Amino acid sequence: MSVPDEPKEPLKRIIFHLDMDAFYASVEQRENPSLKGKPVIVGSPPERRGVVCAASYEARKFGVRSAMPSATAGRLCPNGIFIPPRMELYRDESRQVMSIVRESGAEIEQMSIDEAYLEFTGRIGTSEQSHDNLLESARPVGAKLRERIRRERGLTASIGIAANKFLAKMASDLQKPDGLAVILETGKAEFLRDMPVRKIHGVGTATEKVLNGAGIFNVGDLQNYTGDLRAIVGSFSRQLRDYAFGNDDRPLELGDEIKSISSEETFERDTMDRTELRRCLWAQAEDIATRLKRKRLLAQTVQVKVRYKNFQTLTRQLTVEDPTQEARAIYRLGCFLLARDQLVKQPLRLLGLGVSGLVEGEPRQLRLSL
Repeated sequence: MSVPDEPKEPLKRIIFHLDMDAFYASVEQRENPSLKGKPVIVGSPPERRGVVCAASYEARKFGVRSAMPSATAGRLCPNGIFIPPRMELYRDESRQVMSIVRESGAEIEQMSIDEAYLEFTGRIGTSEQSHDNLLESARPVGAKLRERIRRERGLTASIGIAANKFLAKMASDLQKPDGLAVILETGKAEFLRDMPVRKIHGVGTATEKVLNGAGIFNVGDLQNYTGDLRAIVGSFSRQLRDYAFGNDDRPLELGDEIKSISSEETFERDTMDRTELRRCLWAQAEDIATRLKRKRLLAQTVQVKVRYKNFQTLTRQLTVEDPTQEARAIYRLGCFLLARDQLVKQPLRLLGLGVSGLVEGEPRQLRLSL
């Protein structure tokens, strides 16, 4: 007669969230040391029709953000130094950084060109240690990884350490730039209480407005709420309450599947009418934004596709540093790509818009100006 196994204690998870600091701009400052400490804006110059791909922390102090029109960025930051994006350089740098990260021995979920989750569960400390002690013992590992990236790549990274993805990501934002922070299991709910609800993963502008309407402004309000959250945020209610208390059981996603969302329209008659094309592009941007928000995803890359009457098909894409799910940002980037590469040089048979480089979440703040 076999004896049933005793229930095993859940593994004490150790999750890192690594986020490179102002990645594109930092690479440019490293390549040209005279740019150190200056407001660097990666994107088209303000006198040309274009957008901001990334901004250094010095430029962000003026309110400059990704996907903002370059003309707006120029007005906000008159002394900003505009540099054309060099995506191949940034992708190569990302490969170098992630190679260092992989050598840490952790399981890795790369979220974007400059961001990744690492799991060290069972690789740091011993199972006899308390969860808090395990997390504290991971701090030197994070410091060593951050220092190696600085030494070998000349760039800074911020690292958050916690027992789950939600708290690890929150921790990486606590001391940016060049930060290292740990959120312990003990007292985590109390730690979260005074934070505004928009800090919670998955709470964007629309969800924040609905929660505020119910009298929920900070995480403490959410923890104390006795009503039915489903009536306010639907199926997100259970996960939202878990996050409010610092709980998150999402595993790392280790697959390499490339996710994308797109929308296309084939015209009844070939056209190069700008008004019709803008209407089409805006409808596609709204459709894509709706699907992104429904799935609680952000997009880092926007792509346009055109097909001419001879069936020649061209695609162009642009990657920005701060992912978005806003229709205006997606539309603006699509318009920029069409204009930059003069794709409407003859009547179009088809126009398409798409996004890729998808990551979970909703933007905390995205300052866009018409």
